[in-house]
Amino acid sequence: MDYLNNIFPLSTFYLDKFSCLTNFALRKGNAFSNPLTKIMTTEQFPSKLLERAVSELAKLPGVGRRTALRWAMYLLKQDVRRTDALAESLIQLRHDVKFCKVCHNISDTDICEICSNSQRDHSTICVVENIRGVLAIEATAQYRGLYHVLGGAISPVDGVGPADLEIESLVERVKAGGVHEVILALNPTMEGDTTNFYITRKLGEYDVQITTLARGLSVGDDLEYTDELTLGRSILGRVPIEK
Repeated sequence: MDYLNNIFPLSTFYLDKFSCLTNFALRKGNAFSNPLTKIMTTEQFPSKLLERAVSELAKLPGVGRRTALRWAMYLLKQDVRRTDALAESLIQLRHDVKFCKVCHNISDTDICEICSNSQRDHSTICVVENIRGVLAIEATAQYRGLYHVLGGAISPVDGVGPADLEIESLVERVKAGGVHEVILALNPTMEGDTTNFYITRKLGEYDVQITTLARGLSVGDDLEYTDELTLGRSILGRVPIEK
């Protein structure tokens, strides 16, 4: 502390005052620091109910406290019946939603509408990571087969292994017979490719065709803004033009 005295003549005086205040606060059980800390680190809500609602909304992915507060205030301005309908739908979703016993898709019944639809092609299974994959492919209206939701992808970094996914149930579906093609529609990531490789090895002993989604340029993309990996796969996976 001696060098401080050469730079700031009053440093010793202020340091002593600060030490006295600190010791006083410690002796009083943080009576000095608590009010200041509370003001600086927390928001003051006029209602505990509002504070609880904001805290719960802020736990949603991608939602901060400001957004949560805006949502809570919006709900307060809505008709009570509309707010009750939202709350009831969330409660029913959490308690009553089921997972299809065949493909593990979200369903209201034990067997989802897709698996129970006799108009679908039951000889083709499209394997996806999660429910969003089913929704995305269904939105194209180009696929009429069945699905199999794995529940994720193999990721040793995240501690997700083959046993944590619905891979064995997929093998059992193929083993039961009647499946001619398995389409691997996983995300084009390292985890997705690892899962594709593992599933291919598991299904290698069965007489079933294994395909994967085509990878390449998206409609409307410019070559100069396309990454090298995507462009390279587009060249390797080029298709002939019908004359």
